[in-house]
Amino acid sequence: MYLNKAQVIGRVTRDPELKTTPSGMNITNFSMATNRIYTDRDGKRQEDVEFHNIVAFGKDAETLKSYVTKGQLLYIEGRLQTQSWEKDGVKHYRTEIICEKFQFGPKPTGNPSSNGGGGSTGAATEEDPGEINPEDIPF
Repeated sequence: MYLNKAQVIGRVTRDPELKTTPSGMNITNFSMATNRIYTDRDGKRQEDVEFHNIVAFGKDAETLKSYVTKGQLLYIEGRLQTQSWEKDGVKHYRTEIICEKFQFGPKPTGNPSSNGGGGSTGAATEEDPGEINPEDIPF
């Protein structure tokens, strides 16, 4: 049995770009960032950011282009695919998540001018519980 599944919840880092192939297939590309917050050995709070390349096809590509903007919270489910190419004698690789399902996150609320322009108050809500402690997860 084989499984190739990726699930990410993160913020969109750039507005989606829509392209159409010569055969008429719509393709949207954008990237997302996910954060991991942890405490290092010295007791200091650390944050790592991972960036993900997302590709969607067809109707999903059109919908994501129409309704997704930079900074928006988004859930993406799909499969991993790695592209490779050679340029100037150097082999390059790019790993992408091919979008199969997606869900929009909660809309930002609050006065953008009161919190540095981010649009979200940063407070935990029922939809966005804020920071989750890995020790609180029951499995």
